[in-house]
Amino acid sequence: MPLDVLEPFHYDFFRHGLIAAALVGALCGLMGVYIVLRRMSYIGHGLSHAVFGGAVVSHLMGWNFYIGAGLWGFLSALLIDAAARRRRIGSDAAIGIITTSSFALGVALISRGRGFTRNFEAALFGNILGVTAADLWVIGTVAVAVAVFVFFAYKQLLFATFDPEVAPVYGVPSRLIDALFSLALAATIVASMNVVGVTLIAATIVIPPVTARLLSDRFSRVLLGSSALGAGIGVAGMYLSYHFNIASGASIVLLGAAVFMLALTYSATRRRSLPALAMRTARPASPPAPELLD
Repeated sequence: MPLDVLEPFHYDFFRHGLIAAALVGALCGLMGVYIVLRRMSYIGHGLSHAVFGGAVVSHLMGWNFYIGAGLWGFLSALLIDAAARRRRIGSDAAIGIITTSSFALGVALISRGRGFTRNFEAALFGNILGVTAADLWVIGTVAVAVAVFVFFAYKQLLFATFDPEVAPVYGVPSRLIDALFSLALAATIVASMNVVGVTLIAATIVIPPVTARLLSDRFSRVLLGSSALGAGIGVAGMYLSYHFNIASGASIVLLGAAVFMLALTYSATRRRSLPALAMRTARPASPPAPELLD
């Protein structure tokens, strides 16, 4: 029986999920480039756990989920940055202490009131098929805001990422840029929680930029390629999840891992072929034919 490509579009939940997957994929891919280049790949996983604690607190206090969890994530990111600046505390240690403590707080509060445990299953494992029109507006707004921030702070972000110690000497407000970046990252994770879940956000942040880096050495191409890969993997993963009846978040991450392996294989093959090509082109030219010397 032939595969009906347009069949999923008959359902509103799939259309909403497809848009959410594309937006979140592009957003995580964009932010992931800076995360990977700063060698803080673990922060995506850790900060998502911190935001989970904020989501539980927001629920108990009756606050808006996005505002409460976003503010909690932003403050956690600032604490991580402040702790990592101390020479005796590494960024990985700061991330581990702050984020796991926040996650433990959320688990402790849930254990006190087991009646609302199911309300957080979507935050833990994702529920992309439950995305509403209001969620799409939030995700779209965050995506546009982050894209505008990266566009206008492109050079400052680049300088602060590659040479954070020298950047202030050239007039780059590193502290402000880092604070805005932390806010953008927290907003990205909060917007992505209901789509892929706390347990899988790290993969959607890390896989696209690492894959794009294998395919190009130019920063601008890696930035655009990572966003495009994130969006494409999100859309294709949604199709696979529908037709194979598997969890959407897991489908997106597994497809991303498969694309990464293909890029890794291609990159390794290309590296092996370049020395052979260089040796062939470096060989001395054959002497001209005797008749050409006359």
